[in-house]
Amino acid sequence: MTFQSLILEENGPILIVTINRPEALNALNKMVFDELEMVFRDELPKMQQIRGVIITGSGEKAFVAGADIKEFANFGAEQATALSLRGQGVLFLIENCHVPVIAAVNGFALGGGCELAMACHMRIAGAKAKFGQPEVNLGLTPGYAGTQRLIQLVGKTFGIELLLTARIIDAEEAFRIGLVNKVVEQGQEVATAMEILNVIAQKAPIAIAKTIHCINTFYNKEKDGFYEEAVQFGLCTETDDFKEGTTAFIEKRKADFKNK
Repeated sequence: MTFQSLILEENGPILIVTINRPEALNALNKMVFDELEMVFRDELPKMQQIRGVIITGSGEKAFVAGADIKEFANFGAEQATALSLRGQGVLFLIENCHVPVIAAVNGFALGGGCELAMACHMRIAGAKAKFGQPEVNLGLTPGYAGTQRLIQLVGKTFGIELLLTARIIDAEEAFRIGLVNKVVEQGQEVATAMEILNVIAQKAPIAIAKTIHCINTFYNKEKDGFYEEAVQFGLCTETDDFKEGTTAFIEKRKADFKNK
């Protein structure tokens, strides 16, 4: 499938998704959301060979500098609410993806860009990366779950400060407060993310998917995460991968998982 705002590249078991609107600092617009939805809802489930995804931005300045404000500058409440829910829905697809998704943040990740990065399972920041939720400067709240995920990741103490002051932070501060997993030399974001995903790719794919599901259940107010973990633990024991993993452990060899 050909995309207008995304570039997809397979590198072994890793799919690299590059948001390709450098002239707009990769700002999120309807097309980007539509195409991200197609990737994570329609295409990725068919790509059985893929064990991890990297999302990054094209160019040297921005991961995603924010939402495309021109698209909603004249919206009323009903249209804006629908826009917000639409964006949240796409980010939920990323958050609930069955394979791990890492944001390789190569520059500005502001507003919607920060929200996109936070929907990924991990974040690798280049040394020049910048993060922030500056929506109150525009008379807005975040719309793509920034108020929810930032608090989850960094806690209320740091989260409320960043949300209310609209302060932009650098990569080192983002690491210190727990917003990113690693800070790396500029230009090494994708390579570092690939190293992590290639390690994960050697693990049992079904177990990885179920672990992601269990982690996300912790934040689902309608479910008991402890019970859900027990259920998923039980289901794993019925897989061929479980039998292979335990046999390999006993035989002191490397497991050869088949995603079955």
